[in-house]
Amino acid sequence: MPERPHKPVPREAAFFDEQESGVDPALLTEAAERAASLLVRGAHDSADADVAERLVHLAEVEGIEAIAQVWSHAPADTLAGCLWRLYLLRSWVYADPVGVARQFEAGRSHAEFARVIAGVADPPGPDELRHMVDEVLRGIAASDFADVLFRAAAFARVVAAGRASLDEVPDADVRRMLLLAEQLEASGHVELARGLG
Repeated sequence: MPERPHKPVPREAAFFDEQESGVDPALLTEAAERAASLLVRGAHDSADADVAERLVHLAEVEGIEAIAQVWSHAPADTLAGCLWRLYLLRSWVYADPVGVARQFEAGRSHAEFARVIAGVADPPGPDELRHMVDEVLRGIAASDFADVLFRAAAFARVVAAGRASLDEVPDADVRRMLLLAEQLEASGHVELARGLG
């Protein structure tokens, strides 16, 4: 007698069992927003002087990958999205301070107003840029968050101008840095107007 073909087992149960161990994207988004709010709003209200230093070194302690997992998908006009962009900027400056200094130097004369707001020491060497980006992050605890965003936006705008003036930097990288500057600046205006959520 020929063997009857087996009816396939429905995969629904197995599929949901496999997915149970994953993280619910809605819960991850909520956790990202809550963590960002606690960091920004809680740090600003804290009397603990060490909070600013912990904020500066958060990416080093937790790893930029851990921060990315939580914040990298957040929209630019949220606290989580802003923090992701700030830590990404800091990581980039620390990864290539000489290259960043060259790009910043090239952009200074093309974005004079932004250069002043960014507040980088003159001349803008690698150490000065690392110091500036750390001061920006310290500002999360000590300054108005809108000021932090405007300062980071100004820095990114000068770098974008520098990249545009250097022949070896691809147009896509120029546009990416300019977009970052525009996102941070727009978020600064939202923070001033009604506060980022």
